[in-house]
Amino acid sequence: MQHSNKEDSYEMATHLSVSMDNVLAQLKQITTFVFDVDGVLTDGTVLLLENGLQARKMHIKDGLALQMAMKNGYRVIVISGSYSESVVNRLQYLGIEEVFMAVKDKKELLENFIKDRNLQWEEILFMGDDLPDIPVLQKAGVSCCPADAVPEVKQSSMYISTINGGYGCVRDVIEKVLKLNDHWKFSVDITSK
Repeated sequence: MQHSNKEDSYEMATHLSVSMDNVLAQLKQITTFVFDVDGVLTDGTVLLLENGLQARKMHIKDGLALQMAMKNGYRVIVISGSYSESVVNRLQYLGIEEVFMAVKDKKELLENFIKDRNLQWEEILFMGDDLPDIPVLQKAGVSCCPADAVPEVKQSSMYISTINGGYGCVRDVIEKVLKLNDHWKFSVDITSK
């Protein structure tokens, strides 16, 4: 079922009893997307291989949306408590330069990032799915989570995607912000990767 941007915004607003106008105003201020990895960019599953490697999967539609955001001048940052060389390689292949892995305190890292780049929390959209993400969700201008996030994260989120982690929830939030700001424009030099 398709919803208009206003209907989607209404769903966002009613979750935390925030006015729709306030949510739309906050989405229009977003300049920086910040995403967790496991449970957001992936479905949270770790495939244990015989050679000892731990494999994850990411959705191609998220990859395209991430590239569209960067092409339109938005910052994209990825922060994870875990470390995976294959995840780093995938994100760099998509053109994401700000990838922080094995982070113990995501809020502290983001506070320093924001300060160093003269940003404001109001410009930040953060999407997380589990307990370590709550401190950042509570500070971000727009707090989001996938449909399958833990209940505590859902309670801390302004917007709960209808899509599970690893299946396009990143595209969902990027598309909302870019469409609202009239930046959802595909360019032929962006390819599905």
